[in-house]
Amino acid sequence: MIRLGAGRLDRIAAVGAHCDDIAIGAGGTLLTLCLARPGIRVDALVLSGGGSEREQEERAALAAFCPGADLRLTVLKLPDGRLPTHWDEAKAAVEELRARTEPDLVLAPRTDDAHQDHHGLARLMPTAFRDHLVLGYEIVKWDGDLGRPAAYQPLTPETAERKVRLLQEHYPSQRHRPWYDREAFLGLARIRGIECHARYAEAFAVTKLTLDLGTSTLGD
Repeated sequence: MIRLGAGRLDRIAAVGAHCDDIAIGAGGTLLTLCLARPGIRVDALVLSGGGSEREQEERAALAAFCPGADLRLTVLKLPDGRLPTHWDEAKAAVEELRARTEPDLVLAPRTDDAHQDHHGLARLMPTAFRDHLVLGYEIVKWDGDLGRPAAYQPLTPETAERKVRLLQEHYPSQRHRPWYDREAFLGLARIRGIECHARYAEAFAVTKLTLDLGTSTLGD
C-alpha cells in the first residue's frame, strides 16, 4: 500500500453541526495529530448547543481530545435539526471561521451524511475552504448511511480505547442513546482498520484532492 504524506501540519480546522460530532467522527485522528505535534492549533466550530450543558460537555471533551494543542472553540446556538432554515447563519459562521484561520487540514461532516444538519454543513465547506484538504468524517446512526470511504487514519489500540473512554466520560447527556456505546464506536473502527490493514482506523470521504507528487515522499 502506498501512502502519501500530507507534509507538516501546523493548523487544523474542525467543524460539527452538534456537540460530539467532531469527537465521534474524528476524535482518534485529533488525538493522533495533537500527541504527535504539541502546540498544533485547532480551530473548532460547532453550530448548535451554545449556552447549554452540551457546550460545557464539548469544551471539556475537545480539550481532552486535543492534548497540548492551541484549541480555539466556538459553539453557536442554532437549533438542532433546523440548519436548512438557518442557512445564512450557518454560512456566515463557516465564513468567519475561514477568515481567522489558514488550516492545513479541515475535518468536517461527509456530504453523503443523511442527517440534514450534517449534510448542510458539509455542503457549506467547499464554499469557504476552496483550496484546502477537507476530510469528511462519518458518524454511525440508524439511517444506515455509511459508505465506502476514500481515506483512512489508522489508530493504535491505545488511541482507539482512549477515544471511546473520552466519549463516555465527557458526554453524559448522550449515554442513554441506544447507539452511543463502546461496541458501536470500536466496531466501526475495527471495520475501517481491516480496510486499511490496521487494527483500528477512522475513515473519511474526500470530495476533491490535489496531488503534488513531485515533492511528496513515497514509501512502501
